[in-house]
Amino acid sequence: MEKQIQERYTLSIERIRKIETEKTVGEKFQGFFSKVAGFLLEIDGVNQLLENDGWKDLSFEEMQKENKKLYEDVLPENYGKSYANPDYAVEMLGEEYGKILSFLYTEMRGEIAYVFERKQLYLTICNELFIEMYNCFEGEEPSYESLKEIVYWYASDYADVFMADRIVDQIDWEKDFATRIIMDSNLEDLRYLYSYGEYVSENERRTAEHMNELPEETICKMADTYTEGYRMCFVNGRKDLSKKGSVNVRYTLGFERVVRKAIANFEKMGLKPVIYRAGVSVLTKRKHFKTGYYGTIANKQYEYDHGADAGLFLDKKFVERKLDVLKNTYEKHKELAGKMAGPAVMEVFGEAPFAPESKKNAVHLTEKQEQLELLYDNKSGQITNEYIKGEERGFTIIAYPVPEIAENYEEIFDEVIRINTLDAGLYERVQQTIIDALDQGEYVHILGKGANKTDLKVQLHKLQNPEKETIFENCVADANIPVGEVFTSPVLEGTEGTLYVSKVYLNELQYRDLEITFKDGKIQDYTCSNFDEEEENKKYIHANILYNHETLPLGEFAIGTNTTAYVVAKRYGIEDKMPILIAEKMGPHFAVGDTCYSWSEDNQIYNPNGKEIVAKDNSVSILRKEDLSKAYFQCHTDITIPYEELEEISVIKPDGEKIVILKDTRFVLEGTEMLNEPLAELN
Repeated sequence: MEKQIQERYTLSIERIRKIETEKTVGEKFQGFFSKVAGFLLEIDGVNQLLENDGWKDLSFEEMQKENKKLYEDVLPENYGKSYANPDYAVEMLGEEYGKILSFLYTEMRGEIAYVFERKQLYLTICNELFIEMYNCFEGEEPSYESLKEIVYWYASDYADVFMADRIVDQIDWEKDFATRIIMDSNLEDLRYLYSYGEYVSENERRTAEHMNELPEETICKMADTYTEGYRMCFVNGRKDLSKKGSVNVRYTLGFERVVRKAIANFEKMGLKPVIYRAGVSVLTKRKHFKTGYYGTIANKQYEYDHGADAGLFLDKKFVERKLDVLKNTYEKHKELAGKMAGPAVMEVFGEAPFAPESKKNAVHLTEKQEQLELLYDNKSGQITNEYIKGEERGFTIIAYPVPEIAENYEEIFDEVIRINTLDAGLYERVQQTIIDALDQGEYVHILGKGANKTDLKVQLHKLQNPEKETIFENCVADANIPVGEVFTSPVLEGTEGTLYVSKVYLNELQYRDLEITFKDGKIQDYTCSNFDEEEENKKYIHANILYNHETLPLGEFAIGTNTTAYVVAKRYGIEDKMPILIAEKMGPHFAVGDTCYSWSEDNQIYNPNGKEIVAKDNSVSILRKEDLSKAYFQCHTDITIPYEELEEISVIKPDGEKIVILKDTRFVLEGTEMLNEPLAELN
């Protein structure tokens, strides 16, 4: 089999060498095919270096040069005249040809990952797709439909290769490409960064240098905080970690020294690392999101432009094909799937906030395709939960800054370590005071200050046994690090009003003047000021916050208590660069989509004081008992209002009495005074 693949690959490269220089297609298309052929030959050059062990002999500067060469065409400074840019492709090749050929080039760029992972079959498949498309342009110009058919059968025929392998990569610790880099490399020799095939910028290089400069004690502290949070997620959720055998470790390049220590910690828990790359093919990625390890995103606009490329072939038959592959692959590897304990995520933040340009020449999903995508998300979530049970899995997530955040990066990094390791016991006691007040309430009223238009009523569950039950979870840095929030699943009926935030960064996208109106706990209307046209603003929110659902419920309401993080963000002027993981602890936040307890609502969960958390369901999630497809949305987006935009947070008791928790940016509830101490720095 390997010999056959090698023969196919060799033949494909021989043909591509001719394509680069021959002139058998129309003049309009010659530049495109020559450019892409040249890129594929660059990949072959890397392939030969790796095959002959020549890559490891390159100097740091030589590796840097090779890495830059592979990514330079999509870097922001070059993207305006790149065929990967749908606008440029359409300008040069025409509307229909431009869109589909821009997709083709983007799909070919996945070869960067494949060549470093030594996936010869993947390289061959991509090369053959390119040649097949080229052949269509020899002679008369092909019909657009014939090109779409080629793309369709590429996606359909190879779903059981790309998709199936992707699923196995997510559960099998023997797929150890990244693990071997982490564990076997000399991390003081930064050439290791170029072993992945990811784009390496100053962020990764300086991060790795900084990790090497930190004392072992600090590295252990970072790793221990991360892995202990994961372990405590199982303890607090009363889930049996001993039944599991693997953990999905997600990180960005540069943090390998910490990850190496974390792997050792996990192995002491009986967990082997499963580490996979963020998807690079239209068959393995979801929009512009990065799930898995990755380096610097070379160009976020490029990723955004191609987030809906599946629109070229997505239909009901293809969705059914994907679901069949998903089900069959999990069934074949069900023992491995059952051993997966869940993700342990190490995020980064500090890049310049990204507000995308909406391009009409990018591929967009039709309304019917949006519904098909929702159908797939729903059914794939059900299948995944069948084999990796929600009630048995856990997670943790922690975040650190990258050097791009500011000149005083090292100083900010130290502050973030301090934030991530704040005294959980102290916060637990203060947060319990807030919960004791909230548990008395019928609803919570959140009121914005000045230009902030927030005026929102959040309905609370009614306690049947206040002595033993509670509405809010006391979050003390297990799943979500750092400490600093109390949260609940609100009652939807009666939850109404306006949520507004002047500027927020959600899922790598920036929103300005985001305004969402709720009626009976569901999104009724929405807008922002990112684009001049209101229609574009609504489309932006509909695609990236509602994930193309007509509406979403308010799945979570929380009050963040980490005033230390808030002050650090203000001191260094990095409020708009803080990740939602930390930002959600810097004020009240509201999550639209699934509840925090999705797929595990029936698990008994207790606060440290022994009270059981009973507010885990709402009138949508409870539909799981009748029809799973109506209960879950496969999304959960947190939106935070910063303290300075708040006039008041108060809880209203059934008799109308008001207990004020926060007033004019300060906590005023008796017993919460310590939360104001960091805020004094801002006076």
